[in-house]
Amino acid sequence: MELKVNTDNKIQIVNITDQVERSLKIKEGAVLVYIPHTTAALVINEDERNLRNDMMKFYQDLSDGRWAHNTIDNNAEAHLASSTLNTSLTIPVSAGRLILGTWQSILFVELDGPRNRTVYLKELGS
Repeated sequence: MELKVNTDNKIQIVNITDQVERSLKIKEGAVLVYIPHTTAALVINEDERNLRNDMMKFYQDLSDGRWAHNTIDNNAEAHLASSTLNTSLTIPVSAGRLILGTWQSILFVELDGPRNRTVYLKELGS
């Protein structure tokens, strides 16, 4: 299976959680989410407007700064540090739903847009 992600900006973060979940055919197992791109990434993190802006600034500047998300709960640096850039993620599936934490989302991180990107899904049934 594959999904298309079209970006409009040089650096952009797109929440693809719903697209991935709607594509699921399995009820139990896991799904491998993979992108064949060297200038984009996948992360699991919180999908909150200020945090997305901070992540884009972080990826763009790669320097210290004042992060907007810190006005909410003073942990933007931890979110940014934990957003290790990956080309693939493996997420458990139960009852046909992704098993994610309360604030977790699958985020596609565009680093060289605008572009038309492909996300591949491989279901791993149990």
